[in-house]
Amino acid sequence: MRNHRPYHHGDLPAALLERAEQTLRERGSGGLSLRELARDIGVSTTAPHRHFKTKQALLDALALTGFDRLDEFLTTSQEGAGESFAERLAAVARAYVDFAAGNAALLDLMYSVKHGPEASEELRASAQRWAGQIVELIGDGQRRGEVRKGPLEQVALPVFTTLHGYAGMTVSGMLPPEMSQHGLDNVLAYILRGCTPD
Repeated sequence: MRNHRPYHHGDLPAALLERAEQTLRERGSGGLSLRELARDIGVSTTAPHRHFKTKQALLDALALTGFDRLDEFLTTSQEGAGESFAERLAAVARAYVDFAAGNAALLDLMYSVKHGPEASEELRASAQRWAGQIVELIGDGQRRGEVRKGPLEQVALPVFTTLHGYAGMTVSGMLPPEMSQHGLDNVLAYILRGCTPD
C-alpha cells in the first residue's frame, strides 16, 4: 500500500535527527529505521532519503551532532571555571561525565561511527575538536608550569583514557553508589598527580 503522506515538513533533517536520537536512547542503533522514523514524524517513507541516503548516513549525522554538542558542552564548562589547570580540568571532567551520563547511547554511537572505515573527514574533524580542548588545556598548563613537560599527546593520553574510562563505568552502573558520589574527585586527584611537574 502506498504511503500518501506529504513530503513537506518544517525542518525534516532536524526532525529526523531528533526522533532518531530518541529512538537510539530507547532501542539502540539497531532499532533505527528511516521508514519508521518517517512514520513517527508523519512524512512519506521516501522523504528521509532526500537528506539521508542510507541508515548509515543518518547515524553519521547523528554522531556529528553529538560531537558538536559535546564540544559546546565542554566549551561552556570553562566559563567561570577559574584559571588554574586543576580548576579548568575539573570543569572539563565534570562536563564530560555529565554529558556521558545524559547521552550514553549517543556517546557509544559517536565513538563507534568515528572509528568506522567509512567515517567522513567532517566527522573525524568534529571528533577531534573536543580532544583538542583537553590538549590545549594541557599545553596551557605546561606553559604555566602546572603540568609536566613532554609531548602533548603523551601527556594527554592518560588523561583521556582515565576520564573516558571513568565516564563509561559511571554510565554502565559498574560503580557502587557510595563510590560514584566521590569517585570523580578521586579520579581528578589521580590525573593531577600524573600531570604534576617532576
